[in-house]
Amino acid sequence: MQKMDGMTYAPQSLNVGEPVVSPGQFIFSVIGLDHGHVYAMTVGLLEAGAELSQVYDPDLDKVAAFIERFPQTTTASKEQILNDPSISLIVSAIIPSERAALGLQVLQAGKHYFCDKPGMLTLADVQSIREAVAQSGKRYFIYYGERIHVEGVIHAQRLVEEGVLGKVISMTILAPHRLNKDSRPSWFFDPAQNGGILIDIGSHQLEQFLTFTGAKSATVLQSAVANYHTSDHPDFKDYGHALLVSDTGATCFFRVDWFTPDGLGAWGDGRLFIVGTKASVEVRKYLDVARSNEGDQVYLVDNEGEHHIAAHGTIGFPFFGAMIRDCIDHTEEAIGQEHTLLAMELAIKAQEQATILTP
Repeated sequence: MQKMDGMTYAPQSLNVGEPVVSPGQFIFSVIGLDHGHVYAMTVGLLEAGAELSQVYDPDLDKVAAFIERFPQTTTASKEQILNDPSISLIVSAIIPSERAALGLQVLQAGKHYFCDKPGMLTLADVQSIREAVAQSGKRYFIYYGERIHVEGVIHAQRLVEEGVLGKVISMTILAPHRLNKDSRPSWFFDPAQNGGILIDIGSHQLEQFLTFTGAKSATVLQSAVANYHTSDHPDFKDYGHALLVSDTGATCFFRVDWFTPDGLGAWGDGRLFIVGTKASVEVRKYLDVARSNEGDQVYLVDNEGEHHIAAHGTIGFPFFGAMIRDCIDHTEEAIGQEHTLLAMELAIKAQEQATILTP
């Protein structure tokens, strides 16, 4: 699996399990190929039994590359996809500034929507999506891959749900990413199009905070951003952090940055630390530095002792199947709709109120 570039990271399950739908029961198409996460999103859905139908992007080279990877796909216009009654879900990794507008079109067309993070860039977008979801009865999903596509994090989530950690009182999340500056499109460096670092990769961390604490609301106590080493893009911020408290009383500090050294064997040394009243856990998401290139390393300490769990290949990625069933059954087993939007709302607030650190 390619792990050096997070933009094209597309995990494949070693423990796929049975499809959650029969052939042809759940069909999806793709509009917008601007970010490589669309490949991970597509793989996840296919593994769960969904059927891929059509793809549209104005860039024909991107379309050709997508069809090479998924040869069952046919080309279509955006309007054809939106108006096709056989399609249940539209997947998109269009430029972030265009995701909410496309999502509104998808919901109005009577289809579910699954977009890459960040799912929207403004608080007005969040409110518009809330209203559109309520009016349409369709779901607006966001690809929070740093939880749903990481087996070590899924294992930690199960430990929390089983009560092994007791009440979660504190979380620390470290999320460095490799910049790969030369391969990034121009929109990536423009906050008007990409939202900024706390909206972009910070949304992942906030979604994890809400998941592990069970919070229904949270407050951003402090946030900051900086441009330390990307002077050729002065509006871009390559560092950010935030401190929050949830309605459960739990706190979270997270740090996001674009400073992964070239010598690391993955696109980022993502770490998750959770402190509970009964136990604590650390997840080394993508590798174990200088020891193993295999990720999903879980370290649990409880009253019985110290435990290491190698979670890679043991769970798979149940989110995608649960998401498909949510669309069909009108449930919220994969992820709650308000939870999805609240993570983005908090990320936007953290970005808007961030102190700019001047080196």
